[in-house]
Amino acid sequence: MEIQASRSRARVGPSGEPILLLDQDRSTWDQLLIRRGLAALDRAEKLASARGPYTLQAAIAACHARARTPEETDWPHIVALYESLAQLTPSPIVELNRAVAVAMASGPAAGLELLDTLATEPSLKSYHLLPSVRGDFLFKLGRFADAQAEFARAASLTRNARERELLLARAQSCAESQANPTPN
Repeated sequence: MEIQASRSRARVGPSGEPILLLDQDRSTWDQLLIRRGLAALDRAEKLASARGPYTLQAAIAACHARARTPEETDWPHIVALYESLAQLTPSPIVELNRAVAVAMASGPAAGLELLDTLATEPSLKSYHLLPSVRGDFLFKLGRFADAQAEFARAASLTRNARERELLLARAQSCAESQANPTPN
């Protein structure tokens, strides 16, 4: 919890807009909370012979906390941690998060392949993060029209006005990218 809380100031901009993890100013992360969280994780790992779901979630957060920049994040290790978590506590949300980690480690096409297996999951039908993540992968693949539709769908599903603004801005960015493609 302390590792997660360490990022709270960086998650929201001055006007209350959400800031995505990869865009956060890591210098604003609370280093005291990170140190305390890492120490607690170390103690928990020494006490148990196997990692439980909370220890695995803390280990995932620790990977982010240890990386000084987004590029230094150990995404393959995060994928392995999510695979372990999925074995202990299988859920569509864990699979969604695993798909994000896979996309970061192996590319958006690999993440999209995993997401597509979640498309018919009833519990995610009105969960705005599924089309949001899908839109992000499609954007990275240059499929701007598909990405725009996913971001618009995500915006229609969220109840948070700030998230809706962010998602609509991302949809608009897709429209602009489609209208003005950059030459290869």
